[in-house]
Amino acid sequence: MKLSRFCTLLALLLLHDSVSSAQSILSTKNKKAIEAYVEGDNFRVRGQYKEAIDLLKYAIEKDKDFFEAYLRLGITYKDAKDYRMASEYYEKGVAITPEVRWKKVFWIELGEVNLKIGEYKKVIQYLDLYLGNETINRAKLEQAALWRRSAEFSLENMKSNGQFKPHRLSDTVNYFSLQYFPVITGDQQEMIFTRRLSFRDEDDEDLVISRRSADGKWQRPESVSPNINTRYNEGTCTVSADGRHLVFTACAGRRTYGDCDLFESVKTGDQWSVPVNLGPQVNSAAWDSHPALSADGRVLYFVSDRKGGLGGWDIYVSNRLDNGQWSKATNMGKAINTRYEEISPFIHANGKTLFFASTGRPGFGGYDIFRSELEDSVWSEPVNFGYPINNTDDQFSMFITPDGERGYYSHEEVAPKATSFIYEFYVPEEFRVKYRSSVVKGVVRDSKSRRPLNGNIELFNIIKNEIVSVTNSDSISGKYMMVLTEGADYALYANARKYLFKSLNFNYEQNYRREDVIIDIDLDKADAGAVVILNNIFFEVDKFDLAAKSETELDKIARFLVDNPSIRVEISGHTDDTGSASYNQTLSLKRAQSVVEYLTAHNIPRQRLVQIGYGSKRPLRPNDTDENKQVNRRIEFRILP
Repeated sequence: MKLSRFCTLLALLLLHDSVSSAQSILSTKNKKAIEAYVEGDNFRVRGQYKEAIDLLKYAIEKDKDFFEAYLRLGITYKDAKDYRMASEYYEKGVAITPEVRWKKVFWIELGEVNLKIGEYKKVIQYLDLYLGNETINRAKLEQAALWRRSAEFSLENMKSNGQFKPHRLSDTVNYFSLQYFPVITGDQQEMIFTRRLSFRDEDDEDLVISRRSADGKWQRPESVSPNINTRYNEGTCTVSADGRHLVFTACAGRRTYGDCDLFESVKTGDQWSVPVNLGPQVNSAAWDSHPALSADGRVLYFVSDRKGGLGGWDIYVSNRLDNGQWSKATNMGKAINTRYEEISPFIHANGKTLFFASTGRPGFGGYDIFRSELEDSVWSEPVNFGYPINNTDDQFSMFITPDGERGYYSHEEVAPKATSFIYEFYVPEEFRVKYRSSVVKGVVRDSKSRRPLNGNIELFNIIKNEIVSVTNSDSISGKYMMVLTEGADYALYANARKYLFKSLNFNYEQNYRREDVIIDIDLDKADAGAVVILNNIFFEVDKFDLAAKSETELDKIARFLVDNPSIRVEISGHTDDTGSASYNQTLSLKRAQSVVEYLTAHNIPRQRLVQIGYGSKRPLRPNDTDENKQVNRRIEFRILP
């Protein structure tokens, strides 16, 4: 017997057995209806919906009272995402269904599909029937109650905000059949996203990058790097604010711990490194995907379906340790996760606002975007981002620019063919993040040769005297980028081996500067004569007592002197020309003395320190404006021979 004939015979035998068993449990006795029903369901489970629909309609033609066929036809339309047709056949089926035990199946299905199409009053109608009759199935009772709350929420909140005007990015960006999960660098000059040419298996996912031109337009996307893209899938990704740390998802073609793992690549100059698996502290034997990096690349949020979670897909978090390794990932808990599904986390550049998609909270149907704020190490109750970004369709991704003014997301469209596009929208004032951010960027280099340096950049909140973020300048280009978020007074330190550190101040405690700051940082060799202005040492007007927020800078000086035990330094005070010369001389000397006293109290030998007051004798600028006078009032640190 030929193999094809054997397979045909086997299929007929299986179908005969299925029909025979179906006759005893289905409401119809019509053999042709049963045969079409069984065969149609076989096509449905294989995703061949057209064939399944034709066969199930034929089954109904043979027996108009065959309610199971109506149910299966509705399920098939639902699987094919044609929710209106699903609702139509569910309604026809429930009308002829004789028993409540079967009606309950129709009612909860009708609740789900009407939520998908925004028929919220019908959702409440059918789910009230279900909730009033179901007493045993706790899981479905909980699901039905959530869908009903979503319908009520939608009726109350589905009011169009005229300021929300999402628009699809140009075809220059939306160049492929599908593009999704966009992420953008801190200065908003580069966008990285996943692209796919079609849903065909042979068309894999790759990561591509689009850059802004001088006139602000997004350019044609190109492959991120041949070191990253392969003939296998490279999926959802995230990038640090400086665009130099990329984490993405890979499921095949690389060594993994489970179904899909997270990998990291680092950019040096213009080259991305060969990706490295993030290791067992982050990845598991399960599915790990949807990464989201903090601005400085030191905190990673991601999604996993590993054992021990609260629901199907949960959001986890891991921290990069001082040795460069990642801490053991922990579940974010009930503050964020539910017993349903949470996906697509995105942490804003401010490090305090988390966006994610969820099916576990009242929304407009399917996946909605929610956001939560971190205050005093506690995540707030997630809030629905609102209509029309959230609607009856599933929403999977959200990216908000550091300044909070623009958002980007991808939206899947089914008709006339399955595709996905990237959209941009203006964020109305009432929906903006609480803490906005901008960036300071530039090049770290040798002050004399102008050679780029691989410097260490530290950002401190000097009000709290705590470190906010740490990064390194590129070892080839010297480029650095650091995020500054409103609500703090910052000290930024640039350091390099054998160089004297540089001190900068950015006071965003009261005044937020939306525009990015561009500062090239020139470092002097730690040789005799090298000078640094201590921009983060503060005194009250006409006083020499150190302000509390000076402690960060003073500790920085102390660490530098401990690390360089052979260096002697001069601490000098300077004033503007307000007041008499003798008064300014005395004030500047006492201020220098206050700094020296702090250092000696922190175990720096007195013989390594020289204090001097120059009064107004050495101005950096003419004393003709308040701003210039402020610059002239300073403490300097100079290395002595």
